[in-house]
Amino acid sequence: MGRPYKGLENYVNAENFSIGGVAVTATAAELNRVADASARIVNATAATLTVTQAAHDGKTITLNRAGGIAVTLPAATGSGTKLRFIIGTTFTSSATIKVVGDDTMTGQALFAQDSGDTSVMFETASDTDTITFNGTTTGGYKGTLVVLEDIAADLWYVNVIGSATGVEATPFSATV
Repeated sequence: MGRPYKGLENYVNAENFSIGGVAVTATAAELNRVADASARIVNATAATLTVTQAAHDGKTITLNRAGGIAVTLPAATGSGTKLRFIIGTTFTSSATIKVVGDDTMTGQALFAQDSGDTSVMFETASDTDTITFNGTTTGGYKGTLVVLEDIAADLWYVNVIGSATGVEATPFSATV
């Protein structure tokens, strides 16, 4: 059986590429973003992290800087970008996750309290644009999960599951 595209092993004309009769319209960058298993975990250890759709969509981002980290999200456009952060090192200083421009967040944070088998939940306000973890009352402990999804123009959905200590307080605020 011969190869119908002999000499074209390293070239595919994307305009005519299809699978099962369905045209493939994704770009090479989009295909790599979802299919490159070697890059599914992003380890953030610097003082700042500017998140991009191309580098972080669909990835797990571990936040591993005890001294805190300032994370900036890309603009929300309704793209469906999904970001998953796991705090890998308990924060001993303030850490933030912020939106840009007029973007806001909607969602909630659920914290296990340090007194028995109890929990506390906080919801975002209509103008929430920042999540702040302080390593105590507003959370920031190793194992905390933060999920963000770009659900509409100027709007991120957020869900935080973690723990906090002392008199637990909301991690959500509006800084603009």
